Amino acid sequence: MTASLKEVQSLIRQMYGSKDASRGVEGTFMWFMEEVGELSGALRGKDKAGLEKEFADVLAWLATLANITGVDLESAIREKYGSGCPGCSHTPCACARQEKP
Repeated sequence: MTASLKEVQSLIRQMYGSKDASRGVEGTFMWFMEEVGELSGALRGKDKAGLEKEFADVLAWLATLANITGVDLESAIREKYGSGCPGCSHTPCACARQEKP
C-alpha cells in the first residue's frame, strides 16, 4: 500500500475517529507518547519487523492527534518544509551540524 499523508490521516480517521474524539487530546497524547517510547526501545534492538511496526504506530497516533485537533498533516509538512529547510531554506539543509533541524 502506497499512501500519502492525507490518505494515512483519512484511513486512521475512518477506523478510529469516534473513539479518538471521545478520548480527547490529553488521552491521545499519552498514547502517542507511549508509542514513541516503544519506538525508542525498538531503535535499540535488531528486530526490523518490530521497528517497522513501531514506526507505523507512531505515525498512526500522530495522525490521530492531527485529526482531533483539526490539523491537515500534508498541508502542515508542505507549508513548513516545502521550500527547503526552515532554518536555511536549502535542500539539502546547509545549517551547521549542531543546529536544529
